[in-house]
Amino acid sequence: MRLFAAVLPPAQAADELAVALDERLRGLPGADGLRWTGQEGWHFTLAFMGEVDDGLVPELTERLERAANRTDAFSLRLHGGGHFGGRALWAGAAGGIAELRRLAERADAAARRTGVPMEEHRAYRPHLTVARTRTETDLVPYANALDGFEGTPWEVGELALVRSRLPVDGVRGAQPRYETLVRFPTAKAGVGPGTKPAAEPGTDGR
Repeated sequence: MRLFAAVLPPAQAADELAVALDERLRGLPGADGLRWTGQEGWHFTLAFMGEVDDGLVPELTERLERAANRTDAFSLRLHGGGHFGGRALWAGAAGGIAELRRLAERADAAARRTGVPMEEHRAYRPHLTVARTRTETDLVPYANALDGFEGTPWEVGELALVRSRLPVDGVRGAQPRYETLVRFPTAKAGVGPGTKPAAEPGTDGR
């Protein structure tokens, strides 16, 4: 199955971003030609794993749980925006960026130690994709329109393992579908059991 680890923004944060997109971006020239992502699928990818053999999933979940449990909860907020070339427009993050990067590194390490083939390691850049394009498009005006956007901070208290299903070929406007399989609580994120039994204490992703 096609998997990735992610931080999911809470409903309030997503709603604030949706309002900002409506008020600042959707009225810009050419906005109707962008492929806007669905709010229900918004996320900050921590580690993209691609196709993972079903037999690796139990060990992967154990390692991800340990990685999350070794990370203290931290504050994050949606902040500004940017773009990757002329193909992807995104909202950024501010606040506990060092902690977010640390969690991403631990999720990546958990996948690698499980035996999941991963791409070459790159410096983590937090982003939440809000629109894509089919052809090269000047996205600078859209990114600039998000300058100054500041969302309400929230506490990141969990890491999510998400399954991604690619859109059906030939269906115009089809979007990837995401299913959250497991949520792993971070340390100091409140009380209550996780969605899976606690793993044995260990080092990052081990």
